[in-house]
Amino acid sequence: MSLDKKEIISAINTSVKELQQGIDMHCCLVRSILEGQIDDRDLKPLLELCPKRSRELVLEKVIKEAIEELEESRKAFKSKRLEALRKKLTQTLIDTN
Repeated sequence: MSLDKKEIISAINTSVKELQQGIDMHCCLVRSILEGQIDDRDLKPLLELCPKRSRELVLEKVIKEAIEELEESRKAFKSKRLEALRKKLTQTLIDTN
């Protein structure tokens, strides 16, 4: 399935527009911080709106895989330490989302 040139240009324009909006928001936020018009309490809702960075997504995926593996192996290994690790990883994911 190939896209024609108009569809490709339209997709690029949409992407550029979204990137520009993000850059504008970032500049405004940095300016507000530097001018002392915003504090940590004001930042939390803004940070929750920001998409996760690719590194965070990779780490989250790997942690979920580790939790799944620990969950599957818990019947074979009756280890309190592995159970504690699984619970700690699960809680960390819950707390950071």
